[in-house]
Amino acid sequence: MNPTIELLKSHRSIRKFTDQKIPHELLVELIRAGQAAATSSHVQAYTVIHVKNPANRERIAELAGGQAYVASASDFLVFCADMKRPTEASERTGANVVRGMTEQLLVASVDTALMAQNVAIAAESEGLGICYIGGIRNNPQAVSDLLRLPEHVYPVFGMCLGYPDADPDVKPRLPVEAILKEDVYTDDSEQVAAFDDAMQRYYVERRGGNKDANWSKNLTPLFDSKLRAHMRDFLTQRGFEMK
Repeated sequence: MNPTIELLKSHRSIRKFTDQKIPHELLVELIRAGQAAATSSHVQAYTVIHVKNPANRERIAELAGGQAYVASASDFLVFCADMKRPTEASERTGANVVRGMTEQLLVASVDTALMAQNVAIAAESEGLGICYIGGIRNNPQAVSDLLRLPEHVYPVFGMCLGYPDADPDVKPRLPVEAILKEDVYTDDSEQVAAFDDAMQRYYVERRGGNKDANWSKNLTPLFDSKLRAHMRDFLTQRGFEMK
């Protein structure tokens, strides 16, 4: 395999960082690499907030569920889906802009995710560690207020970046046979069962037998309740009316 594929396959979430700071010039280059990602119709519907204020970092760590590494990482970025910039640019040309469409929400969210993943890969190629922070959607309005996000902009997730002070194992993924299907969708329950066994072994080895879990069991909290049910009303209030 070539080095790029090996890098991609070696990804781990890093939650413990050294005190070494990322040079500002490198951080800017990571953002430029992010901008090189594919973007729907060249809309580039994203904005990245570099949160430098220590008090704000501490507050976001709290809002995200007590994730202390938000504050301790060298740098913390909030990736925002941004339909304010492109719609206003279009409006300035004299277009009769329609806002609040579901497709606009999808475009902005997908663009943001693609851009962020480019940043993540670029960071890891430089020896940095990263950790996505979806927990900012626990309290998206408070995060939006803290970052002064305007209408038609919402925080999708955060990202911790820094020099790793940990070396966790690469977490197994579903077998490719479960993910890659030919022509039509087919049942993959056998592959999932085998993957559950693999994840059970992984947790036993990684945690010294202290965790009795597998992939399917870990999904339970995500689907046995209405996870982040506030998001629909929040997005509507942001101007993403999902028409």
